[in-house]
Amino acid sequence: MNICVIGTGYVGLVTGTCFADFGVSVICVDNDSDKIEMLKRGEIPIYEPGLKELVDKNVEQKRLTFTTDLSESIKKSLVIFIAVGTPPREDGSADLSYIEEVARTIAGNLNGYKVIVTKSTVPVGTGSLIEKIIKKDQPGSHQFDVASNPEFLREGSAIEDFMRPNRVVIGARSPQAVAILKDLYSPLYLIETPFVITGIETAELIKYASNAFLATKISFINEMANICEKVGADIHQVAKGMGLDKRIGSKFLHPGPGYGGSCFPKDTLAITKIAKEHGYTFKIVEATIEVNERQRDIMVEKIKKIAGSGLKGKKIGVLGLTFKPNTDDIRESPAIDIVYKLVEEGASVSAYDPAGMENTRKAINGPVTYCNDAYEAADQCDVLVLATEWNQFRKLDMARLKGVLKAPKLVDLRNVYDPAGMRQLGFEYTSVGR
Repeated sequence: MNICVIGTGYVGLVTGTCFADFGVSVICVDNDSDKIEMLKRGEIPIYEPGLKELVDKNVEQKRLTFTTDLSESIKKSLVIFIAVGTPPREDGSADLSYIEEVARTIAGNLNGYKVIVTKSTVPVGTGSLIEKIIKKDQPGSHQFDVASNPEFLREGSAIEDFMRPNRVVIGARSPQAVAILKDLYSPLYLIETPFVITGIETAELIKYASNAFLATKISFINEMANICEKVGADIHQVAKGMGLDKRIGSKFLHPGPGYGGSCFPKDTLAITKIAKEHGYTFKIVEATIEVNERQRDIMVEKIKKIAGSGLKGKKIGVLGLTFKPNTDDIRESPAIDIVYKLVEEGASVSAYDPAGMENTRKAINGPVTYCNDAYEAADQCDVLVLATEWNQFRKLDMARLKGVLKAPKLVDLRNVYDPAGMRQLGFEYTSVGR
């Protein structure tokens, strides 16, 4: 089976590479010629553990190719995956201009039956929109089916998530399209992956519902953490007691500075917009968004309090800039937002992140110094902030840190260290909800 994946961003590149590893012939297409040339040279434009090795392997075995020629790629393929961006507009709704452009190009190049699949996270009704565009714009009368196959990839563990998913969701109106997509995913039958076969609109909504619910769990536990601090309770024990209830589960009950990344912020806004367009107010998710924004301000207040006498003129060290470990993605990162706020308050910032500094340099203009390691970032700082829980920050040499800091003050926004142990080492230490 030949397939085409349109878009070589995070979702498209991982999807295309993993399908190639299943033994399928995959063409990855992008209109960014520089990115395609980079991929042809074996350079990976995103940071994702294990991805380069998998790309190299499948390119070498001639199952994976990269091109800017979308027309020819469509003509050669039975299944066409759309994995282009759907960035939020100012009002929070998803911008579908790239989807619409791709749909028109597909329409103009149909040369036989195709299954056109949305991998991008799209609002309910996008599948129907693609159908209408292709029916209207195709010059011939070729048959085609549109399907929805949402992705559930976590940055930092995307390959494992694709190869061993919790479920595969296929939304389609045609039994033929369902059969083709099930055949494409047939290697997952061996590990008894559950398949959810449903309508297009339901599949589109499953992705939004999943991300909104997970984001709500994060905001909920952050609210609980804030209450714990006020009443003298330990959020870790609260979360453990909650998580052992199988109806709740322990995942995403980790307090911190809030959620970020390319999915949760965008998708929570989008689902509230979808609700409003249909005359409904999604109050729980609106509150989730509000709590997430406020949590970052609360983290800055923690830093101000431990710094003493305000932040103006203070030097703050920040460890971690990406929204989570094992990625270079700084989109909607709580750490980046906190850095902005520190700078606005008059502080200078010295920062270190194992993968995210190049992207941060492009995003932040201001008094930020980028360092070579955690100890250089801490050098002569009034306060050190642990903002992203990279593994290399979990076993820092505290004696060395204490020696380079101007004052032994640590704000641990990810609850990596033990409060009693840190105080015993002579640190003024604060965390979240403990």
